[in-house]
Amino acid sequence: MNFQEAFEKNTWRTAMDEEIKAIKKNETWELVSLPKGHKAIGVKWVYKAKKNSKGEVERYKARLVAKGYSQRADIDYDEVFAPVARLETVRLIISLAAQNKWKIHQMDVKSAFLNGVLDKEVYIEQPQGYEAKGKEEKVLKLKKTLYGFKQALRAWNARIDKYFQDKNFIKCPYEHTLYIKAQGGDILIVCLYVDDLIFTGNNLTMFEEFKKEMTKEFEMTDIGLMSYYLGIEVKQEDHGILITQEGYAKEVLKKFKMDDANPVSMPMKCGIKLSKHEEGETVDPSLFKSLVGSLRYLTCTRLDILYAVGVVSRYMEHPTTTHLKAAKRILRYIKGTTNLGLYYSVSDDYKLVGYNDSDWGGEVDVRKSTSGFVFYIGNTAFTWMSKKQLIVTLSTCEAEYVAATSCICHAIWLRNLLKELSLSQKEPTKIFVDNKSAIALAKNPVFHDRSKHIDTRYHYIREFVSNNDVKLEYVKSNDQVADIFTQPLKREHFVKLRYLLGVAKSSLRGVLNM
Repeated sequence: MNFQEAFEKNTWRTAMDEEIKAIKKNETWELVSLPKGHKAIGVKWVYKAKKNSKGEVERYKARLVAKGYSQRADIDYDEVFAPVARLETVRLIISLAAQNKWKIHQMDVKSAFLNGVLDKEVYIEQPQGYEAKGKEEKVLKLKKTLYGFKQALRAWNARIDKYFQDKNFIKCPYEHTLYIKAQGGDILIVCLYVDDLIFTGNNLTMFEEFKKEMTKEFEMTDIGLMSYYLGIEVKQEDHGILITQEGYAKEVLKKFKMDDANPVSMPMKCGIKLSKHEEGETVDPSLFKSLVGSLRYLTCTRLDILYAVGVVSRYMEHPTTTHLKAAKRILRYIKGTTNLGLYYSVSDDYKLVGYNDSDWGGEVDVRKSTSGFVFYIGNTAFTWMSKKQLIVTLSTCEAEYVAATSCICHAIWLRNLLKELSLSQKEPTKIFVDNKSAIALAKNPVFHDRSKHIDTRYHYIREFVSNNDVKLEYVKSNDQVADIFTQPLKREHFVKLRYLLGVAKSSLRGVLNM
């Protein structure tokens, strides 16, 4: 949609008026003559119909965006990096709220980037349709950032970070967009993803004070109970919280014309081995990358497809019809299971527990292994990983040992994060491994023919085992939940592990047992 088409419709014209009004209220710019030696950056209107989880339009949003691609490094901007919350942190907060029967609330900062202060002298052209009469040749000197600028996110993050710390929130050193305020036995936890805030805790008075202060400082939208966040549907019930991406899954199926496909019961056939040298015609890499990217985001709640998505993502540069067929099989599996998600509920044993596994040389082309781990706190998984290892291992013991090292690194980070949330793990975190040799190698500083070549960095694991921060325990291969992240499985075993991960129907009628 271009400007002329939008300007002729009342809904979009009203949205543009509201955007200009917010910009002027925020004192974002001033009208000046362009100084010599400077160049005005262009701007454009971007239109978006904001929808809810049901696909219904909630509001029309017009955004004035700078053409940031024309900015010059060290002249128009310096640093651009800004942190955002990890999705595993969001799932951890959901799990914590479900365990304590807290409600999670959500707020949105209107025109968030307009609150960031610029540290450079920047000029932009006047926006189309809102030029000052008789002064069309003048430009706008920015005092604050605008959407589209490379430094906009960093400037906004610096602004909101300073606000939280001035209000006596403690910034989590292990998750830089997580803020915690504790007063006696009361706690308020705030998680920030750009301009979307979610918060939970045990004191409703703190909730109301927080919302009042935020609304006073910024122009906010109080969304109420968290129900739709970053494409994830959240259903908060008395006995638990379910998160799904049912709407997004249906959009992906429609986008790739698979909404009428025949469903299958497995995302990948058992025993299949893909290679870079598969037979078949070359397919459009852009289409394949778009498909894999869409599937990758779906793993935010659908960890049952993580391994299959990881495998097909290895062939994005030169995909063939065989690779495309494997990716479309994942879509066919999604077609029959769109209503699956993760259900977080109250647990009698709310402790951090991990499962770690690895195959051996499963990658056909370079014979690298795949590491996989998953962590629970309570009955349902909240963080997971499936990734090809960086090195070629010489035995199953070494492959498991390398996988355990990355798992323990993550466990230490999680223990530190939980401590900040007043959930200190006083006992060692149990990590279940199905290889006794790898456990023995982690516990004993031995160097024999099968282990002396292992890089020193992988022996990092021994320090935390000896300090009693983590404890490796043996589990039978049939009960190794992380097995689902390292290789294609038989249907019965796949369904069993999916059940153990906490995957449930969106109807909240219990865990799927199909």
